Amino acid sequence: MEALEEAELCFPQLNTSCRRTMNPNSETTIIYTVLSFITLLTVVLNLLVIISISHFRQLHTTTNLLLLSLAVADFLVGLLQMPVEILLFHDCWFLGDIICVVNYFLGFLVISVSVGNMVLISVDRYIAICDPMFYSTKVTLKRVQLCVYLCWIFSAVHSTWILRDVLEQPSRYNSCYGECVVIINFAEGVVDLVVTFLGPIVVIILLYLRVFVVVVSQARAMRSHIAATTLQRSETVKAKRSEIKAARTLGVVVAVFLLCSCPYYCFTVAAENNLVGTASTGLDIWLLYFNSCLNPVIYVFFYPWFRKAIKHITTLQILQPGSRDTSLL
Repeated sequence: MEALEEAELCFPQLNTSCRRTMNPNSETTIIYTVLSFITLLTVVLNLLVIISISHFRQLHTTTNLLLLSLAVADFLVGLLQMPVEILLFHDCWFLGDIICVVNYFLGFLVISVSVGNMVLISVDRYIAICDPMFYSTKVTLKRVQLCVYLCWIFSAVHSTWILRDVLEQPSRYNSCYGECVVIINFAEGVVDLVVTFLGPIVVIILLYLRVFVVVVSQARAMRSHIAATTLQRSETVKAKRSEIKAARTLGVVVAVFLLCSCPYYCFTVAAENNLVGTASTGLDIWLLYFNSCLNPVIYVFFYPWFRKAIKHITTLQILQPGSRDTSLL
């Protein structure tokens, strides 16, 4: 009986050890397999995005720079956050208090960066669709680079502020040895909810509605033959096609982001005392992380150039001299 109790402890040699809440069985094996596959898929897809945009000169555009930043954040989710969440299924933390805090910090960081990049991409597409005449002057490579840097810096500052207590004392909220818990108070939880969910959602939806209005007005203009010359009509058709494509993509982005994010933030708000360690280790956090797997599909797989880039990467054609100048568009 005593040996059985020791087997249930995370650290049998310590009386203050936490207990395991889940024992390995066929069901957990299936869960681990599925989650490991999602993790691998997230890493591979986002790595392909990073290699594609970084390698081919033709893809060095302002919009693709935002996609690259998003892919880096999602790649870190798959590389660092998802494997840790798999380990936490036994409710035993074996990596120490410092790594526990680092894990939470990286979690807040990459999620904030990912959401921030989604907002930047929406703004970029809004300007390109609603103000195309001044897009090249308003959206320059240097300005986009500055926005990306500020996004990462702001996310790091935000994550540091949210976790400032545990950064000073990593084990302050642990009730037993082998536990990895962080408690966020009500004020900090509200700020995080507004900054990383409600605020970005409002911005993205407003931009999307504006794009939709422009698409509708363009369609009406074409039907009423407002354009006076063939050139004007052709430009209208071109604008209309790009607007419809962007509107459809933004619609998918908003729907998937809401679907993946709502459960996590609902559990976080409803959790007693906002206990992140309890509210964020189930299906809700995995739905949030799964968005990082879907992002490359939503943002990139809709573009033919990415399929061409994958072909060049998988067939090792990128190792050939001059492959950086390959035409993909």
